Amino acid sequence: MINVDSKKYTQPFTFKSGVTLKNRFIMAPMTTKMSFYDGVITEDEKRYYHMRSKEAGAVITAAANVSEGGKGWEGELGIYDDKHLQGLSSLASAIQINGTKAIVQLYHGGRMTSSSVLRGTQPVAPSAVKAERPTAEEPRPLEEKELFQIIEDFKQGAVRAIKSGFDGIELHGANTYLLQQFFSPHSNRREDKWGGSVEKRFTFIDLLVDEVIQTVKKTTDRPFIIGYRFSPEEYETPGIRFQDSLYLVDKLSDKALDYLHVSLGNYKQVSQSEAYQERPMIAYLNEKIDGRTAFMSVGDIRTGEDAQEALSNSDLTALGRVILADPHWVGKVLNDKEETIRYTVSQEEREELGLTNGVWQFMQNMMTDRLN
Repeated sequence: MINVDSKKYTQPFTFKSGVTLKNRFIMAPMTTKMSFYDGVITEDEKRYYHMRSKEAGAVITAAANVSEGGKGWEGELGIYDDKHLQGLSSLASAIQINGTKAIVQLYHGGRMTSSSVLRGTQPVAPSAVKAERPTAEEPRPLEEKELFQIIEDFKQGAVRAIKSGFDGIELHGANTYLLQQFFSPHSNRREDKWGGSVEKRFTFIDLLVDEVIQTVKKTTDRPFIIGYRFSPEEYETPGIRFQDSLYLVDKLSDKALDYLHVSLGNYKQVSQSEAYQERPMIAYLNEKIDGRTAFMSVGDIRTGEDAQEALSNSDLTALGRVILADPHWVGKVLNDKEETIRYTVSQEEREELGLTNGVWQFMQNMMTDRLN
């Protein structure tokens, strides 16, 4: 029998900010599409998160848009207005059961939305370049004054997270949304100080992260987590390459961020760049970060053994599909009861598990390969 107590995932972890997690397991941010049309949280959404709290060290919510013009889909959580405070406060409380920490993900969709979602308004982006997807619309390039307003929106989102009682925020710089769009040579074709070289394409992220960190320091006197999520590669040409992401994490690791969170489909995933194919991407990323901040891995963690392997190249590991199918996955792994874990969900079990709307769609899209 495996000695679970000797496993890294059982150990507490303390961030630079001073917040301590009871273990190394994090519920990953996953789209729910459960909120009301105006971004106000629903009872179904609170139940969904509450069910998956208690055992994990922390829960990261699905993306919460910081600007009305940044809404990416119907049913998206909002944090752009004080009308959201009451619901956000109840959501934080629903997560913070048995010491689980609540982290809300702050986001702007940029070009990854549509005029229909925005009620007739054209999507915005760094440049007027469509995303490479069938239904993509050409976005309007942001004016410089609008860039500063979006930074202000992220800052106010952080303030609302603090007021709502969350333990932290995660800045969503992954999955082709606005922050990533500024870093990508595909979506950012600007010729001013906000675009061009990799250094210039980092300018918006650089300023936004610094401003959010300073805002949090001024707003709260309690320990508060600030994380940043990123996608290490793009398949578009031109696009973000792994070398670019090593530059990104190197710069971000020197900031007062509590963690960097990579977005991957599999923690064993190897780079498409020939220069970085000897080891998984998380090994190179962890090496580049070099302990300057915490590193969170993710991607098809199915078993305690998977988690332990992922944690050989990271400090924390996030869980997606498994915690949807079995809300008690963490407790079962921690108590050496993995043989009782449920990996499949029938149509009849959806309501019991709170898997409505976007979550069920996510599972259908993403679990197929692993269930075969």
